[in-house]
Amino acid sequence: MSEPLTFPAPVVELTPPHLPKWEREYRAFRQLLPQLLTTHRDQYVAIHEGQIVDSGDDKLALALRVLSRIGNVAIHVGLVTEEPDPVARSGVRREIRLPGGAP
Repeated sequence: MSEPLTFPAPVVELTPPHLPKWEREYRAFRQLLPQLLTTHRDQYVAIHEGQIVDSGDDKLALALRVLSRIGNVAIHVGLVTEEPDPVARSGVRREIRLPGGAP
């Protein structure tokens, strides 16, 4: 009878799941937050490609300024504070009507 063959364990490279661009920017914001609290407290910052690209006191003006400069791509604009993000509601209401007129 012959000796069993032993092979080295295969190398498996796990790549992280592909995240949408906005999610990557949000994660970069959360990672940068401790540093931002010392430099941009109570200001809004815009994150693009994992970097701070602009900041200001007005969230909408900041977003429009950055988007006009870099184009219509996903960015994250967040308020630099120790408080958790407020819950935002869009105000959109969707009604589904079933066949036969019943709501």
